[in-house]
Amino acid sequence: MTRLIIAALLIALAPGCSTTPSATPRTGDWRTIATGADAKRLREWRTSFTRGLGRARAAGHGSAIAREGRLLDPDAAIPGAIPNGRYRCRIIKLGARSEGLLDYIAYSGFACRVRQERDVQGFAKLSGSQRQVGLILPGDGLRNVFLGTLVLGDETRAMQYGRDPERDVAGWVERIEPNRWRIILPAPRFESLTDVVELVPER
Repeated sequence: MTRLIIAALLIALAPGCSTTPSATPRTGDWRTIATGADAKRLREWRTSFTRGLGRARAAGHGSAIAREGRLLDPDAAIPGAIPNGRYRCRIIKLGARSEGLLDYIAYSGFACRVRQERDVQGFAKLSGSQRQVGLILPGDGLRNVFLGTLVLGDETRAMQYGRDPERDVAGWVERIEPNRWRIILPAPRFESLTDVVELVPER
């Protein structure tokens, strides 16, 4: 039932959709919401992150990784929840999931949004061909949890969370500098071993 409630919120969060959410999860414990596969991804996030970094460095991208500073440091998190608002987004993909793909790709120029959805926050990547849409839920003292789905191409509605494992996404939302956050997406279904989304408030 809780996942059905989240599904209504995901539809409301999807860019271009006018549906208004009618309810929010009644529990703050992400463990009661996450699929088993996503809970495993979240537990093993650091392994995925360091494997992705290792593959990228081995492919000759050590200098690019170093230039990113705290963004690509697995242990860079500092206390501080992400505020609601509009954000400039970048996405870095680390480690190829299969032969023929690149071990390091950096994309920039995306628009993202964090807004209040009653008792929780909603996150939506508003531009690009792959758009993560979901909820930010309480995590631990240092980070929060992101659970959502992937909207592709010209789709205007997010799929129900938990319905298609290929579309489900899960990650950790962390503050890494006074005015800079990231979402670590371990073991995404497409292309990479880890995706890192940088979030900097629009000015």
